[in-house]
Formats: sequence, C-alpha cells, structure tokens
Amino acid sequence: MWFTRRFLSSVVKRSCYGGPSGLFRRPQLLSMPELEPQYLQCTCCWRSRVPVVGFETLYPDLTSSASAHCSRDNRPLDAYYTSDQRDTILNLLNTAAPSVLAGVKLLRGRKSLNIVAYRDRHGPFTTLESLVNVPMVKHKSAVTVFNSILNPVQRPSKGTIPLGRFISPEVGLSRLEGSSSIVSIVCGINGIAWIHVDRGMAVLDWQQADCPNFLRDKYEASAYLTDVATVVSLLPSADLYVIEKSAVSLHNKDLFSVVAHMRTVEAMLFALLEPRNSLPESDIPPRVLNMSRVAVGRHFGLMVGFSRTSGAQTVQRLMTESVTHKSPRITFPPNLLVKYRHSFQLGSGTGEELCAALLQAVAFFELLSSASG
Repeated sequence: MWFTRRFLSSVVKRSCYGGPSGLFRRPQLLSMPELEPQYLQCTCCWRSRVPVVGFETLYPDLTSSASAHCSRDNRPLDAYYTSDQRDTILNLLNTAAPSVLAGVKLLRGRKSLNIVAYRDRHGPFTTLESLVNVPMVKHKSAVTVFNSILNPVQRPSKGTIPLGRFISPEVGLSRLEGSSSIVSIVCGINGIAWIHVDRGMAVLDWQQADCPNFLRDKYEASAYLTDVATVVSLLPSADLYVIEKSAVSLHNKDLFSVVAHMRTVEAMLFALLEPRNSLPESDIPPRVLNMSRVAVGRHFGLMVGFSRTSGAQTVQRLMTESVTHKSPRITFPPNLLVKYRHSFQLGSGTGEELCAALLQAVAFFELLSSASG
C-alpha cells in the first residue's frame, strides 16, 4: 500500500511539468519567471565566459562545450605581450620584495607572499604562463597583474594630499604661500602650547602656558575665558594661526568631558584671534585655521591604526638634526635647544603639547610646499 501511494504521488507530480528534459523544467500551471544566464570565468581560458543558468540544473554537455571553446583559443599568456613587456613583467616578479609586489593591483596580501615562496622553491619565473601555478593566481587575475605592472597607477605621495584634507576652513593657495610666519597652537588638558615658525623653517618662539581653570568641577565660561585670553595675549603676531583639530571621537561617551573641553578652548581661540570685522560674508580671508591631528600623525608616520603615538622621539631627532645637519628640516635658536634639551625624554609624559605644536608647524609648511610644487 505504501509503495502504491508513493508511485501514484510521483506520477501526479510529473504530470504537473511539461516539456522535454534539459536545462530546467517548468510547471505548466504556475510558470516560473524567466532566468537570465549568468557567467562563470573559465579557469582554462582567461578570455572565455561559460554560460550557466541561475539554477542548480545544468546542461549535461556543459563541460564538453567549455572544453571546445577553450580549444579554439589556447595560446599561452606570453603570446599576448611583446618580448620587452615580458622582460619587464618577469623582472619584477623575479626580483621584487613582497612589499613591492603588494603595490601591484591584486597582489596585496597573501598573493605577494605566495609569489616569493613559489620562486624560492621553483626558481625564477621563465614564462608569464607559469604565474598561474602560484596558489590563488588564475589566468584572469594574472592578466590584471601584468597590465598593472606595465601601466602602474601613480598614487600621490605622503606629502601631496589635497589641502582640504588637513586644513579648514578652505583658504586659497596664494594666501597660504604669501604667509611669512605662522603660530602653531595645540590645546592640552591643563595648558596650551604654541610655536612661532617663519617660512624659512626657523623657530622664533616656543612656549607652553598652564591654564589652572581647565577641567575643574564646572565649566565656568568666565574662568575659561580668563585662561584662554591670557594665552592669546602672549602669542606673537603672525600671518596665520593654526589650531590643532583634535581627533577625539564625539561618539565615545567616556571621553565626552575631554571633547567638550577641547571644543570650548578651540572656539575661544578662534573668537579671540580672528579680527572683529572678519565676517563670513566679507572678502577678508581667515587667518585662524584648523589642522587635522591625524594628518600630521600620518605625515610623520606616527599613526598606529586610528591612534597617534607620541612625537617626542621625532622632535628629539629634529632638534639633533638642527645642530648636526647642514640643511635641517627646521632650525632652533641655541637658547631653545638648551631650554628643551631634556624635556622630551621617552616615557616622561611631559611636553606632548610642545611636541605636537612643533610637528604641526613642520607638517604645515612641508605639505604646503608639496601641494604648491
């Protein structure tokens, strides 16, 4: 009885479908939607595309048709390049370090290491076709690699990022180039540091002032104004004042008090340093600018992930080069070298704002020079 029921059920199900067997079968009553062919890359022929349907049932002769297609164009990859192009590609594949190979399109990560491991084990590549023997490299990706080697993409260097990426508000390049000196200002938890640097990369002044009213029990506006105004009265005259744009996230609730503190001091500095008649709709260009802390960190290689490490060692090196190099990146007067020669010892935890102010000034002029060049 059970067998009879199963047999009758299968007969009923078959009667619901019509048409010959093949790609797929459709029910006669409830027709399925039309399925457009999708394509898979053939691993035998880097130019061919093998049509398959978007369903699990395939033509029984799919494999034979793919083989027939590949047999019509089975030339090796070397046949598509000139001898000079092959030599250029093979020279890089056989000599480049993993870090260099990672700069080639599609070779970042494990593929570059696989290429080095393969040539160490089997010897240098003698043909372009042999690259497909490397794990994770197929014909299609090999062609992309070859074309990337022959026509490398020119990426901007570290010093040529657009000005809008690290300076705000937007200021014309001519205005920046015409500035003879800047004052770089960095706000800390308990004070404000600044450095005065001229266009010849010479330090004119370098100081830090304590602000006793910062981060007290209450954010008293009058107390903040007193501290910030005192610092502003000590700042030397300059064409531009560059204030560090903090990288503290607004979304971190645990650091909300620090964010509020930084934004408060930043706003007061802008208000006190900008001329009274410099309205947004006026033609007077701003002289108070923000500079991204992250951009400065990237310029000096101080970023670890999204965090910036201490710049104390970098500042110590710049101070040493000022005395030992004929053409240092920045020069210091002897009195400041003596004053700060022991202020940036690693692990001391002091002088971070002074370091940040100096690095910001150097990065400003160097990035500006790269952008204008």
